[in-house]
Amino acid sequence: MTWTIFVHLRATPAWLSLPPAQRDTIAAECLALALVDDRVTMRFYDAEAFSGAASDIAVFETSDMLAYYFTMERLRNTPLISAPYFEVVSITPALENGFRLFQQEEAAA
Repeated sequence: MTWTIFVHLRATPAWLSLPPAQRDTIAAECLALALVDDRVTMRFYDAEAFSGAASDIAVFETSDMLAYYFTMERLRNTPLISAPYFEVVSITPALENGFRLFQQEEAAA
C-alpha cells in the first residue's frame, strides 16, 4: 500500500529575502540530508499564486510510514524548517483509491 503525504508549507520572509542561487544551495543541501531513504520520494510544488495559506506543497510517497517519519525528523533538523525558512502549515496523509482496498478486504471477509 502506497501512502501519499501532502505537506503544506509557507515560505518565511527570511527565505524569500535570500538570493535565488543561495536558496537553491540551501535546499539542495538540506534535502540531501533528509531524503536518504529510497523508500520515500518527494516532489515539490509551487502554490503561492493559488493559495494564501501555503506557498509550497511537498508531496511524499512511501509504503513505509516509519521511513517517512524518519525523513520528516531529518528534514525538521535542517535549516529549511529549523531556521525557519519554511513553516509547516498542515500535513495530510492519504491513500490513493483507499476505498477500493477497503472494498476488497470487506469482500474477502
